[in-house]
Amino acid sequence: MSAPATTIVAATPEGQVDAAAAAKRRRLRFVANPKAATGLVVLGFFCLIAIIGPWIAPFDPSARSSDLIQGPSGKHWFGTTHLGQDVFSQVLVGTRGVMFVGLLAGVIATALSVLIGVSSGFLGGAADESLSALSNVFLVIPALPLIIIVASTIPGAGDLMVALVIGLTSWAWGARILRAQTLSLRRRDYVEAARATGESTWRIITVEILPNLTAIIASGFVGTVIFAVMSEITLAFIGISTISEWNWGTILFWAQSQQALAQGAWWWFVPAGLAIAFLGTALSLINFGIDEFVSPRLRSNGHTKVKTTDGHTVKMRVGFTPVLNTAGKDAPVTPVVRKASEKAKGAA
Repeated sequence: MSAPATTIVAATPEGQVDAAAAAKRRRLRFVANPKAATGLVVLGFFCLIAIIGPWIAPFDPSARSSDLIQGPSGKHWFGTTHLGQDVFSQVLVGTRGVMFVGLLAGVIATALSVLIGVSSGFLGGAADESLSALSNVFLVIPALPLIIIVASTIPGAGDLMVALVIGLTSWAWGARILRAQTLSLRRRDYVEAARATGESTWRIITVEILPNLTAIIASGFVGTVIFAVMSEITLAFIGISTISEWNWGTILFWAQSQQALAQGAWWWFVPAGLAIAFLGTALSLINFGIDEFVSPRLRSNGHTKVKTTDGHTVKMRVGFTPVLNTAGKDAPVTPVVRKASEKAKGAA
């Protein structure tokens, strides 16, 4: 008995190559997204500045000079403060503290949300009840007031303490979302098949469940980083955290306390403000890219084209259902599109 032609083609090395190329294209689809690519480039630039900023800063950010309230020039690219301090050096050095708090808090919160949320949704029973109760407790803990209390109570509380408090109090929402998704995935056929073959619980979680939650985990990480960055800048701006360590919020704190706007020293606060805006925009673009990577409808702005086996193209639109004529290959194939509401009336 001869095998069908389609089976023979799929078993050839060329078919395997095509499948590998398709898998590679799927992996690169996220990077090819213009929003995600732009966000990653800008975020990578800020990470690079956070690493090399203190080394390439032309001046000590705390060093005073006789150039008081000077505008941007060849010597001081972003101008100087009321003490003659170089604003450009302050922005470069301050990038490290902002990125450190944001990324560390994001890693801590994401790790806790994955560990607690996925375990709660997959294990069920008493473990689910206990972990869900723990998540509910942390849901009602306000992170920013707690950070203010800790920073004002502990003398010299620096970036590490702020990152720890944000990370330990910002995981509950992500855990609840991951628990709900895991409850939906744990009864899928491929999970039941893995369980039937005797796979261990943790291997099912790491191999079968977690890959399907990657986009949600990444989106939660980006959201936590945004919250942590804004919290760090807010604390520094209102003078709660230590002002001896430079970050963008510290620059804005001194500019506001010395009434830079009233003195016309726009260069004192505009560079830090633009840096905050660019970083927030980059993280938001990455988040949008993740959403579009997960949802094909978002990738096509609500319009998706589907090609049939005989070469015809049907456009999928929100609120419309395509009905294809499958009478035969030689018969004319005319897509008949009706609104969902009209179908419901006809059925009634």
